[in-house]
Formats: sequence, structure tokens, C-alpha cells
Amino acid sequence: MDLSSVKEALAEKSFEKIADICDNLMLQVSTEGIAFHDDWPYAIHLLGYFYVDDCDSARFLWKMIPSSIKERKPEVVAAWTIGQKLWTRDYAGVYEAIRGYDWSQEAKDMVAAFSDLYTKRMFQLLLSAYSTITIRDLALFLGMTEDDATTYVVENGWTVDATSQMVTVKKQAVKREQKVDSSKLQRLTEYVFHLEH
Repeated sequence: MDLSSVKEALAEKSFEKIADICDNLMLQVSTEGIAFHDDWPYAIHLLGYFYVDDCDSARFLWKMIPSSIKERKPEVVAAWTIGQKLWTRDYAGVYEAIRGYDWSQEAKDMVAAFSDLYTKRMFQLLLSAYSTITIRDLALFLGMTEDDATTYVVENGWTVDATSQMVTVKKQAVKREQKVDSSKLQRLTEYVFHLEH
């Protein structure tokens, strides 16, 4: 079984491609009748789904993994622990699951990249959902210490009230593009011209 395309994507840090590459390879080896379960990079495959925010596919993959693999490969179980936390929206638990395992060299870069991406996703979630939030809750959502979380959001323009331990979210201005069809503009021009004359 040739996993060179997976290794190549990992080496290039093209983590957003991992899930699709693994899916295609799995389909290919399955149709050829090749026994692949023992050698399959299940942890990488699961992490690939998490990277592209596809927890549904990760759940189906988890259910397909033979229990013998789950018992022998703790990294697969560790990757699924991240999935469980994502599924239950245990935001702080995701960071605990990431930090709670000593990842293999193959998975380490991908896990670090996912952690950074997840922090950015959480920041966007906070940006859209909150106007104020406590520093403690902020730290839980971002998986950081309170000081690091405060520094992170202050760098993004948020304001901190140290006495109340609250952070005020700086909402970004919504950019709205107006798409004016040239025919509509022409009709409006003709209408205004007609009214004036």
C-alpha cells in the first residue's frame, strides 16, 4: 500500500488535503481488496477530518476502525478523544486532549497546526457571539492561560477591564458589497432623467 501522497502532504504541511487524500486511498485499496487496517494511518486520517472541521466523517471513520487497532494504537484513541471533545463542544477539553498525549513525530506538526487553527476558530466564535466575556471564560475558549488569552485579544483590539475581569469584544465592521446590475443602473438613470424633464 502506497501512502506516499499522505506523507508528501504532511511534509508540505498541506493538512487541509489529508482527509481527501486518505479517503481516496482508502477507497482505492478497498476496491482492490487489499488488507489495509493494520497499516492505515487512522490517527492522521482522523486529524485530517478535524482540521477541515468534518466531525461527522470522523465519527464514521471511528466506527469503522477495528477494535483491535483501537486497543493497539493509543494515538488513534488520543486523536478520537479530540473528536469527542469537538463533538460535545467541550472547547477547553479540546485543548486538554491535544496537550494530553505525546504525539508521534508524524502527527506532531499536524496537531500543532490544528491547535492554532482551532484557536482562530474559537476567536471568531467569540467575536460573533459575545460583546463582553470574563477573562476566565476567554482563557477556556482559547486554551491559554488568562494572561496569554488577555494578551492575545488585546493584540486584536479588544479592551480589558482589570477591575471587573471582563473583556469587551471589538466587533469588526461588516463589509457589505453592493452589487449593482448595470441594467438596473441604466433604468434608474432613465427614470430620474424622465422625472427631471
